[in-house]
Amino acid sequence: MEDDHDRQLRLAAFERARELSRMYSDIVPRTAIAAGFRFDGQRVSFGSFYSGIYRPKQLHGPAALALVTAPPASGKAPPYEDTIDESTGRFTYRFRDAGKDSLKALALAEADNRKLIEAYERGLPLLYFRGIAPTQYTPIAPVFVTQIDVGARTAWLEVGLPVADTTPQGLVSTEETRRYATREAAYRLHQHRFRRAVLHAYRTRCTICSLKEASLLQAAHIIEDRDPFGEATVVNGLALCAIHHLAYDRNLLGIDPDGVVHIHERLLHEIDGPMLKNGLQHFHGAQILQPSRVSERPDRERLSERFDGFRSAA
Repeated sequence: MEDDHDRQLRLAAFERARELSRMYSDIVPRTAIAAGFRFDGQRVSFGSFYSGIYRPKQLHGPAALALVTAPPASGKAPPYEDTIDESTGRFTYRFRDAGKDSLKALALAEADNRKLIEAYERGLPLLYFRGIAPTQYTPIAPVFVTQIDVGARTAWLEVGLPVADTTPQGLVSTEETRRYATREAAYRLHQHRFRRAVLHAYRTRCTICSLKEASLLQAAHIIEDRDPFGEATVVNGLALCAIHHLAYDRNLLGIDPDGVVHIHERLLHEIDGPMLKNGLQHFHGAQILQPSRVSERPDRERLSERFDGFRSAA
C-alpha cells in the first residue's frame, strides 16, 4: 500500500501516458516522454532511459514508478533480454546491471533494483515504456510485478486493468484476466514492430500504387500471424495503402508468387467510377514494388499459399 499522494501521482502518470498514446498512435517519441507530466504544480519525470527503473523524487514511498526497456540499436542486440515468457505469457524484465565494477556503479544499480522489488512487495502498479525502435516507445499501464527471482535477476510483469487494479484495494483482477491483457499488449507491440519493419523495407510506399503518405499505409500480413511471440518477419509482409489492404484482405485483390497483381473477375467488368477504375482495375497485371534488399522481399511460398485462397474465392 501507499499514501494517497503517491497513488494520485501514479494515476496522473498513467493518464498522461494514455494521452501520449492517443496523440502518437501508440508509438511515442522519446522527446515527448522526456517532457514528463504535471502533478501538484510540479513537473515530474517519467523515468530514466539509462537505468530503466525509475522512482521520481516527488514520491514519498520507496517503490518505482516506471520501467523502460530500451529498443535495440540498428543491427545490434538489445542491452537487456526483456522478452515475453512463452511458458507463462508474461513479460520478463531483467534487473539493472552495473555495467562497471566500481562500488558506486554497483550501489546505484542495486538501489534501482530495490525500487523494483519494493513495487513487487507492495503490489503497486507501474508504468512500462517498451522500446519499439530507436527513440520510439509504447507505454503500457498499469503493469504489476507478479514474481521475482533474485538469483536469476529477473522480474515477471503482467498487465492489469486500468481502473479496477488502481484503486486503494490494489490488484483485484484474476490471473486469467491479466494473462489475457498481457497477451493483447504483446500482440500490439508485435504489430508495431512489424509495421515499422515492413514500411521501412518498402521505403514507406504502397507496394501496388506507390502512395507515400505514411498515415494511409498499413503493414499487411501475407499469412496472418496472431502469435505475440512470433518474429516480426518482413518477408511475411506487404506495405499497402488502406484501400489495397482492405481489397487484399477481402480477396478482391491477389498477388501471385511472381509479384503480379490480380483483380477479382467481378470487379474487372464493373463500371462504377474513378476509384474502381484507377484504384483497382488499372493495376490488374501490374508488378508490385519490391524492397531493394532481396532478403526483405515477400516470401514466394507465402504468396503462393495466399494466392491459392484468392483463386478459390474468385
